[in-house]
Amino acid sequence: MIISTQESRKSEDLQEFPSPFTIPLTFISIPSRTESTERLKLSRNKESQNTQSLDLNGMALSFPPFLKSTLLCLTLLSSLLFFFFLQAPRKPPRIPQRSLLSTSCYSRQSSDSTLINYLSLHYCLFNEKFFLSIPFLSLLLLLDFYILIKTAQSHFSVVTTKLSSLLNLSPSMAAVTLLALGNGASDVFASLHAVRSGHYRTGFGAILSAGTFVSAFVVGFVAIYAAPFGVKPAPFIRDVLFYLTGALFLFYVYLSGEIFVWQAVSFVAFYIFFVGFVFWMDFGTEREEEKLALQNEMVTKESHLLGKNGEVGDVERGMKVDKKAFGIAGVCEVISKAWEVPIIFLLKLTIPQSSPSEWSRFYLSANIALCPLALLFACNSFMPLDHPIVFLLPNTHFPLWVVVLFGSFSLATLHFMLEKEPPKNDQIPVVVLAFVMSVFWISTVAGELLNCLAAIGSLLELPPALLGLTVLAWGNSVGDLVADVAVAKAGHPAMAMAGCFAGPMFNMLVGLGSALVKQTTNVYPEAYQLNFHIGIIIAFVFLLLSLMGSLLVITWSRFRVPRFWGFCLVGLYIIFTLVSLIIAKFSG
Repeated sequence: MIISTQESRKSEDLQEFPSPFTIPLTFISIPSRTESTERLKLSRNKESQNTQSLDLNGMALSFPPFLKSTLLCLTLLSSLLFFFFLQAPRKPPRIPQRSLLSTSCYSRQSSDSTLINYLSLHYCLFNEKFFLSIPFLSLLLLLDFYILIKTAQSHFSVVTTKLSSLLNLSPSMAAVTLLALGNGASDVFASLHAVRSGHYRTGFGAILSAGTFVSAFVVGFVAIYAAPFGVKPAPFIRDVLFYLTGALFLFYVYLSGEIFVWQAVSFVAFYIFFVGFVFWMDFGTEREEEKLALQNEMVTKESHLLGKNGEVGDVERGMKVDKKAFGIAGVCEVISKAWEVPIIFLLKLTIPQSSPSEWSRFYLSANIALCPLALLFACNSFMPLDHPIVFLLPNTHFPLWVVVLFGSFSLATLHFMLEKEPPKNDQIPVVVLAFVMSVFWISTVAGELLNCLAAIGSLLELPPALLGLTVLAWGNSVGDLVADVAVAKAGHPAMAMAGCFAGPMFNMLVGLGSALVKQTTNVYPEAYQLNFHIGIIIAFVFLLLSLMGSLLVITWSRFRVPRFWGFCLVGLYIIFTLVSLIIAKFSG
C-alpha cells in the first residue's frame, strides 16, 4: 500500500510536470496505465510540437519586420526615383506667337514635358481674351485638383493602408512612411514638379506654406474644438523636434543662396534616420499590452487616412440630400456625374483594384493593356516612346510604344478569355502595381496642375511664390484640415495633433529634398543656385514660430493643449497670410 501510494503520487507529479525524462518512468512505475500514458505522451508530444512550431512562427514573425521596414523604405524611394529622377527637368513655358506666314498658332519652344500647352489655349484658342481663357483654365485647375484628391483618397490611400497591413507595420512606422505619403502625396508631387520645372520658388512656397497651414491653422482648429486634452510627451517632443531641426537646416541652406548635392541628399537621409528612430522607439517599448493598444491605434490611423474619403463621401451624400430638399437634385446630379464618371472610369482602367471583392475581368484586362504604356510614358525622357525597334526583317522599324502596346494587348486578350473567376485572397503583385500606378497618376496630374497654375499666374502677372503660398498650399491641405478635425470630433484629438507634424515633415524632407537632389545632380559638382525672395523667408519664420511656440506652450502646460493656444495659432496663420500678400503685392 505504501508503494502504491508513492507510485500514485509520483504519477500525479509526473502528470503535473511532464518532461521527456519523466514520461518513461511513468511507464515503468505504473504498468497498469500504459495505454492512457501512451495517449498522454502522444498528446503532449503533439502539444510540444505545436508550441515549438508556434515559437518558430513567432520567431519568423518577429524577425521579418526589420526586412519589411527596409523593403518599405526602398520601395518608397525607388518609386520616387523611378518617376522623378528618370525624367528630364521641365523647361519654363514660352509665350506662343502667331506665324507671319500662316494663320496657325505655334510655340517657339515645344513643350514635351506637359500634356497641354496652357498658354497656347489663351493666345491661340481664345485669341488672348481673358474673360474666356481665365475661367477655362480655372476649370482645368479644379479638374486637376479633383483628380489628385480622387486618386489619393480612392486608390492611393487604400493601397498604402493595405501595404502597411501586409508588411505588418506598427502604427508609428506606418504614420511616418505610408500614411505620411498618402496624406501628403499630392503636395509632394506638385512641389517636386515645381522644382524640376525651374519654379523652385513655387515649390518652396507650397511646402512651407502647407507646413505652416497644418502646424498653425489645423492644429489651432483642433485645439479650439477639443482642448484641453493631453498628448504623449515622448512622441510629441520627437515629432516636433525632428520637424523643427529639418526646417532650421533647410532655412540655413536657403539663406546661403546655394545648395550642394550632399546637402540635398542629407534631407532625405535625415527623414530615413527619423523613420529608424521611430522604429527604435517602438521596438524598445514593445510589450504585450502595448501591442493591443498599438493595433487599435493602427486601425484608427487607417480610418483617419481613409476617413478623408469617407468625410468627402458623407459631405457629398449630405449635399445630395440638401439638393433634393431644394428641388434641384436632378441638375446637380447630372453635373456631378458628368464630372465624376469619366474620371473614375479612366482611373479604373489604369489602376488595378487591390481588393478581390472589387475584381472585374474587364478592368483587370484593361490594366494589363494600359499600365505598361503608362509606365513607358513615365520614363519618356529616359526611353522615348518613338524609339525604333528593329525586327528580323530588314529596314523594318516599329516605335517602342507600338511594340509595348501590341504585347500588352495580347496578354490582356488572353487574360480576358482565360480568367473567369476572381482571386480568393489579396495578391501582393496587384497591390504593388496599384501603388505604382497611383504614384504615376499623382505625379502626372501634379505636374499638369503646376503648369496650369503657372500659366494663370503668368497671365495675371502674379509672382509664383504667391501662388505656392496660397492656392497650391490651400488646395493640398484642405483634406488634412477636414480629416484632422474629423478625428478630433471622433474623440481622438491627440492623434489628430500627431498627424499634423509627420506629414508636413515628410513633404519637406522627402518631397522637396528629392527634387533638390535631382537639380543638384544635374549641375554637379557645382552648387545649385537659390535666389533670395523675402516671401520664402517670411514663410520660414512663421513655420518656425508655430513649431517652437507649440513645443514651448504645450510642454509648459504639462503636455496638455490649452484652448487659448488654438486661437493664437489661427491668428498667427492669418497674420502670415496677410504679410505674404502684402509682400507679394509690393515686391513682385
